[in-house]
Amino acid sequence: MKFNDELTLLLKARYPIIYINTFEEDRVEYIIRKNIKTSLNRGIYSWDFIDGYSNNPNNEGFAKRNPLQALELVERLTPETPAVFLLKDFNKFLNDISIARKLKNITRILKLQPKTIIIIGSELNIPSDLQDLITMVQFNLPTEKEIEHELTRLLNSLKITIDNILMENLIQACQGLSLERIRRVLSKIIATYRTIDNNSVGLLLDEKKQIIRQTEILEYWSSDKKIQNIGGIDNLKDWLLKRKTSFSTQASNYGLPIPRGLLLVGIQGTGKSLTAKAIASEWQLPLLKLDVGKLFGGIVGESESRLRQMIQVAETISPCILWIDEMDKAFANTDSKGDSGTSNRVLATFISWLSEKTKPVFVVATANNVELLPLEIIRKGRFDEIFFLDLPKKNEREQIFKIHIKEFRPKTWEEFDYKKLAQFSESFSGAEIRQSIIEGMYFAFYEKREFTTDDICMALKEQIPLSQLDNSKTLKLQSWATSGRIRLASSKMID
Repeated sequence: MKFNDELTLLLKARYPIIYINTFEEDRVEYIIRKNIKTSLNRGIYSWDFIDGYSNNPNNEGFAKRNPLQALELVERLTPETPAVFLLKDFNKFLNDISIARKLKNITRILKLQPKTIIIIGSELNIPSDLQDLITMVQFNLPTEKEIEHELTRLLNSLKITIDNILMENLIQACQGLSLERIRRVLSKIIATYRTIDNNSVGLLLDEKKQIIRQTEILEYWSSDKKIQNIGGIDNLKDWLLKRKTSFSTQASNYGLPIPRGLLLVGIQGTGKSLTAKAIASEWQLPLLKLDVGKLFGGIVGESESRLRQMIQVAETISPCILWIDEMDKAFANTDSKGDSGTSNRVLATFISWLSEKTKPVFVVATANNVELLPLEIIRKGRFDEIFFLDLPKKNEREQIFKIHIKEFRPKTWEEFDYKKLAQFSESFSGAEIRQSIIEGMYFAFYEKREFTTDDICMALKEQIPLSQLDNSKTLKLQSWATSGRIRLASSKMID
């Protein structure tokens, strides 16, 4: 249901107290005033802590710095006077016992009279004893149509003409920003370039990165990794290639559903994180990394609020890639009761979103220990596919050596003996292979000469792969993967 329709319905049904969670104070007030003017015949009384009531000459400045007195105006108006009271940042006073008691008393009046209190706040902190009285309404960031309207208004005022392609790029770059931020960045663009052109998109993306950093939960990653930078995993590469254009208009017109996501399970160092970066680069989509450590807050309800904030940001800038690294560690203790059920509530919200999301947010989750993952996440419907990334086979190790050595020595990479290197690196992961090359380079650099195949072989001999340090765990994971319960990222090959 759209915000306008939901708000009108609640006002007509005489819901006493409505809480609108948003940081776009001016925009939501403008929409409320416009909505009430066209749909309902009610007076609007706007209050904030510093100026008191404003925009009404009879009560100008009333209840300055006095939130309790602000509620008394509800009782002072005659019962027949239809009114809406906009109380800005009033959520900060809800924990005061006098405010809470006053709201409970006023609720009896509000149910019988055409009056409604609307609290506008940027933080969701409703005390438990008031939750039954307050109805929460989510006010989303601007839609594509609202952004297009704002851009068109600005362009017309500046008498600037742009083509449709640039307009689409600007709209996509603005998604996830509030109207106030869009106006601010566009002013910066005009001051910098004296016009709006392709350079404008870069500044808008920089502002979007700033927004994401402010969440302290999501990170905006710039990736130049390509699928070709990953050795082996041919099955996974083929799967990704077939879905490269799945977010396009052509795919939508064809009737293809939007891909939901991918779960990558495997031994450490086998390229799970690298694959997430490569997908974003190959599909040319923004890459957001979720910091699961910061997701869990210390205050009751804070973790769920942070998760909802993460979902809102990801959906508003979609299409995008949401990367959740080492998800097994985040939800490893959902059966424990030491966190008052926070992990279970966060997990329930997360998997519900995975199943029901309609926005083009492609989730790439990685995990090292599948046994720690709850069964609710693994079951079909949460992700499109679950792939297992095993230790690279012999021919895959050859590819990995070629990729990394070509990066370090683009002119002489063909001089190395890759069959010999692949033979010496049995049980090594892709990350360990790269480290052995770097170690071999150190050997040669110390002796002031160019490094060779023998230097890398020496490094391989001195290095003990992680799979051998915990061989039982590796074998158990490989046995589970080859039992047919999960799809293999690499073709079955004899090592």
